[in-house]
Amino acid sequence: MNSIFLANPLGDWLVALALAAIVAVGLDTLKSILLRRLRACVAAAPEAARPAAVTLAALSATRLAVLVVIGLYAGASLLTLSERAQLLVGRVAIAAVLAQCAIWGDHAVRAWLAAARARQVADPDRVTTSVAIAYLGRVALWSVVGLMILDNLGVNITTLVASLGIGGIALALAVQSILGDLFASLSIVVDKPFVTGDFIIVDSMLGTVERIGLKTTRVRSLDGEQIVFSNADLLKSRIRNLRRMEERRVVFRIAVTYDTPEPTLRALPGLLEAIVAAQPQVRFDRAHLGSLAAPAYTFEVVYYVNSADYRVYMDVQQDIYLGIVAMLGQQGVRLALPAHQVRLDTASSQPMVDQVAPDRREAASTRCQA
Repeated sequence: MNSIFLANPLGDWLVALALAAIVAVGLDTLKSILLRRLRACVAAAPEAARPAAVTLAALSATRLAVLVVIGLYAGASLLTLSERAQLLVGRVAIAAVLAQCAIWGDHAVRAWLAAARARQVADPDRVTTSVAIAYLGRVALWSVVGLMILDNLGVNITTLVASLGIGGIALALAVQSILGDLFASLSIVVDKPFVTGDFIIVDSMLGTVERIGLKTTRVRSLDGEQIVFSNADLLKSRIRNLRRMEERRVVFRIAVTYDTPEPTLRALPGLLEAIVAAQPQVRFDRAHLGSLAAPAYTFEVVYYVNSADYRVYMDVQQDIYLGIVAMLGQQGVRLALPAHQVRLDTASSQPMVDQVAPDRREAASTRCQA
């Protein structure tokens, strides 16, 4: 027991090894206890224990080698070591702990991503964004931990970080369009100006959003072809999202002939209101005689359809038009239609066409003068 080995009695070495084993076994036992409790928590309430599930996935990735290194560091604290040896043991232990923290974080991000995929299986755009965010998070985590380990081992990382910064700037300039589309994709998914399934109008193009990718958004037009937009260009455009329309404002006009009597003209706004208000899912706004200009009396009607469904709007509009046609027939009111009168000028012997007011169209005729 009095033998000396590397400046320490053999007994001290045995005590140090015993302490190292106790610390390593104790930490492993503590890990097992925590894992059992977390599994029980997740099994009891799978939906409400998502943080516990993420913690469980991270803790399950604890490496036994790291626990052994921590135990050896604890045992080494009982020994008399040279300054260089103490520094080496400390650096190795810190590097092991940092690496274990990175592993925990990596598995936690993976578990969060798996849970996000399970919850968002019906929303592929959110899954795509979750994958991108998880990937960027893991890259950032390992980069930071790697730099911390190098710094702990005595490597001067200032020059390395400066070099990485210059290289990063050059890389960003080379792929700035791709990065612009990537961040535009994240902006679209986070801000949600539209989602998959929305019917949007972008400038003169319109269609249903099929997919929001990391670089492009794909829209299926009414004609059937697929329109591909760059995400960055799409965000710079004026987007009209028709699916989020709470109600649709409809304005239409009808023109009646000038031979319509004044009492009937006074009654028409009320009759139009009755026809519009009788429709379901419709909120009537107004009906007025809007114009006396030739070639007819023009009435303007405004109402709102309480649905964003285009088919509902067309069904309502059709019923209103048919009701108006029936009402005008009952009132003896004629719709104003364009009519023309053709005259032959004797001086030039050329036909001349005059537009005739709709209320005189029956009197219009073709006259030829020799």
